[in-house]
Amino acid sequence: MTTIKAEILTIGDEILFGQILDTNSQWISTELDKCGIRVVRKTSVGDNRKDILTAFAEAQSRADIVLVTGGLGPTNDDITKSCFCEYFNCGEEINEEALKSITDFFAKRGRELTPINRTQASLPSACKPIQNYHGTAPGMWFEQHNTVFISMPGVPFEMKEMMLTTVLPQLQKHFTLPIIHHRWIKTVGIGESFLADIIKDWEAALPAHIKLAYLPSLGEVKLRLTCLGSNLIALQQESEHLVQQVLPLIGEYVYALEDISLVGAIAKKLTTEQRTIAAAESCTGGFVAHQLTSIAGSSIYFKGSIVAYHNEVKNQLLDIPVDMLQTHGAVSEEVVKLMAENVRIKLKSDIGIACSGIAGPEGGTAEKPVGTVWIAYTDGNKTIAKKLLLSTLRENNIKLTAVHLLNMVRKG
Repeated sequence: MTTIKAEILTIGDEILFGQILDTNSQWISTELDKCGIRVVRKTSVGDNRKDILTAFAEAQSRADIVLVTGGLGPTNDDITKSCFCEYFNCGEEINEEALKSITDFFAKRGRELTPINRTQASLPSACKPIQNYHGTAPGMWFEQHNTVFISMPGVPFEMKEMMLTTVLPQLQKHFTLPIIHHRWIKTVGIGESFLADIIKDWEAALPAHIKLAYLPSLGEVKLRLTCLGSNLIALQQESEHLVQQVLPLIGEYVYALEDISLVGAIAKKLTTEQRTIAAAESCTGGFVAHQLTSIAGSSIYFKGSIVAYHNEVKNQLLDIPVDMLQTHGAVSEEVVKLMAENVRIKLKSDIGIACSGIAGPEGGTAEKPVGTVWIAYTDGNKTIAKKLLLSTLRENNIKLTAVHLLNMVRKG
């Protein structure tokens, strides 16, 4: 089946200057993917006529659909319409359908249509107008040499309504679209290269219409199977079979078979098992608690956290003996185990977790360099601890410590 390709083009100096975040492209990509349209490139261009025209031509050479956002306002720096006129070698004229829509928009708000707003109904003669239900800038639909160009406002809520109401339904009528089905395998505690080596034979045997992507992040690797076809049920069954084939190879690292975060998976596990958890944090400074409470309804499973950053707090709130701190140091197996055990008891939870380490960039020694972290887990029956040797980057060390602790809970 033919793949329908799309390119997204955002126009505006403010995007290139970093003054606004381009959330439009991400949202458009998600919606196109649902329809079976594959986005092959995203491009941002400033308010420069030559650059915009070049971007139009390059996009047309690659894509069946070119979606453009921005530059449709009534001011002099909004040049998208005039660029389309030049690109399609056509004039600009008042479109009566668009004029009525804009007039009605102002009338409903008790405002008079100004001359400058009237110019927004002046559109390239080569386009079909797309009604804007939440603003005054109409969208535009062009067709040339089997490529569809769609121009929409850059204002997100105006663009989204236009996409959902008009653009997506029209694209589904205009093109014969395949079905794209994604299947996720979320792993933690194994590096990308090690994971790839384990599953290389399985990956090599994947059929041509199914592609595998590795999406690594701190402490995690997400595997995404993208299946292309014409029958959703058949694709779902085929991807499920492939997942079941690979699970015996990597099952110990898999925390979810759906598009869910690690902390989301932990939340589901604790809720299902009806167990509670408490944390004692030193080097993470409350980040673990932040992660655990980022899920709605976290009060069901999360009792609380004691951020015992200073040794005095470890002693006073977690009952870590002073002589233990002096003998073994705060960053030690003995201390972190007792932190986990005591926070579980003090906060009356089923599970206790703890961490203590040297996040950096200073504070390391030859015996305990920056990135040395001890983590612990206890459930009242067993207490386990693990030494981590992380990086020299403070933020990464904090995030990685949280990932390793959550993975302890997953395996616990």
